[in-house]
Amino acid sequence: MKLMESGEMYLETILILQKKYGYVRSIDIAHEMNFSKPSVSRAISVLSDDGYVDHDPHGMIILTDKGREIAEKIYDRHMLLTKYLVWIGVSEDTAEADACRIEHIISDETFNKLKDQLPGSFK
Repeated sequence: MKLMESGEMYLETILILQKKYGYVRSIDIAHEMNFSKPSVSRAISVLSDDGYVDHDPHGMIILTDKGREIAEKIYDRHMLLTKYLVWIGVSEDTAEADACRIEHIISDETFNKLKDQLPGSFK
């Protein structure tokens, strides 16, 4: 079953927050994504039921191996696409916003071909 874009966004956000702070709480996700805490709680519950996230003994949200794999894939796409768009002359803000949308819909085939064509500094 393919994860929906919103689920991918949550997983990517959890990964980013974990890298930034070392831990992730629902309130951190709510602040980062500008969503209400109840919305985040519902989404985390669904992601947990589907095996993408879990909670540690202190209630912190952690990515399962399955969730981490998807989060890292989306995050890598986001970073490479943002760099590429800036490289071709798109403003940083627009590149960031566009990469955030493209990262969820670009096929693996297209992304890998794009990645193969880029200079080594992008990879």
